[in-house]
Amino acid sequence: MKGSIILAGFAAGLAAAAPAPSGMSLDLAAVKAVQIPAPTAAPMAVTALSAVPTYNTASAASAAAATAVPTAAGAKMIKRQSDDCQPLPQGAGPVASPDTAAGFLASSNYSYAANDADIPQGYSQSFANAQGSVSASYYMGYYTLNSYDTVGCAHYCDAADGCMSFNIFFERDPSVNPADACPNPSSTVPIKCTLWGMPINAAMANNDGQWREQFQVVIAGSNGYVSTAPPPSYGNFTGPSDRLGGAIQAPLSVNGVNPYEGMDFYAGPYDPSQCAASCQAKTAYAAETASNGAYQPCNFFAAYVLSENNVPQGMYCAYYNQPFDRSYAQNNGQYDAQGNYYSVSQAYSYTLTAQNSGEVASS
Repeated sequence: MKGSIILAGFAAGLAAAAPAPSGMSLDLAAVKAVQIPAPTAAPMAVTALSAVPTYNTASAASAAAATAVPTAAGAKMIKRQSDDCQPLPQGAGPVASPDTAAGFLASSNYSYAANDADIPQGYSQSFANAQGSVSASYYMGYYTLNSYDTVGCAHYCDAADGCMSFNIFFERDPSVNPADACPNPSSTVPIKCTLWGMPINAAMANNDGQWREQFQVVIAGSNGYVSTAPPPSYGNFTGPSDRLGGAIQAPLSVNGVNPYEGMDFYAGPYDPSQCAASCQAKTAYAAETASNGAYQPCNFFAAYVLSENNVPQGMYCAYYNQPFDRSYAQNNGQYDAQGNYYSVSQAYSYTLTAQNSGEVASS
């Protein structure tokens, strides 16, 4: 199968498909051929109270299936807005005293709320009480809350297709849109809940604010949480397996045949439905183009988050013509020639329920 790089929009992410020499190592060349989305963060001091996620798993799976067969390659200061000195949405958080950026960052109100917050069921806490919000790839949207409610924020993540983690924090915003006539207005403090399609960690909580004229936007009480739930099951497949310890290291040959069937890399939310759809589409294409009465089916795949130096890059799908148990999941990661470490997490496998023999049916 020839390699390709496919741009299918945010709903399907970016995908790279290229067989590696074996299923024993990560195909980092194919991963690096994909343009990873630039880090981003929720907008600050805006008029909207939320930006509801729009990622749709069904659309992403359809796009993955459509692109599974060979195809052609395909500053912190912000500008003044037109509504100068007009009121902005008022937040539910307490305003610090004194009402300055330094006073906000020193206030115990925000650190107390962050350190005392509940860890929602089904989530683990990845960091607590940071003075920065998450800036990373795979931003999905945000909500403003009426209280520092980690459980409520988790419910938003649970309801959003592809959401794997969330960041909740206090943000010091201007009460009106700063301008020459009101360069440093009083503050308001929204409590924000941002959703992410990949795991988040403390290193990603690096968005420490911005200047609006003479008003300084800053962050406090920033907590991050990552879902511990396994991904869903999918039609025609048995799984997911229990979480694997790493990527599958398949043998080079089983009964004289290399069981490895290639990979896809999706620079988007962790969504194994894309792997499942691509696996079945690859089999269908192989059967349609078989010339000698036999073909290599996709009967098994593993999906996992691939990170570069602890920063998630996207979802890696590895395909095989037969199942392998967890004893083969021994590749925790590897270095590239430049010394960057690529690690594996959130690893799960799926097995085609009715195994395909790879034989063309006689007419």
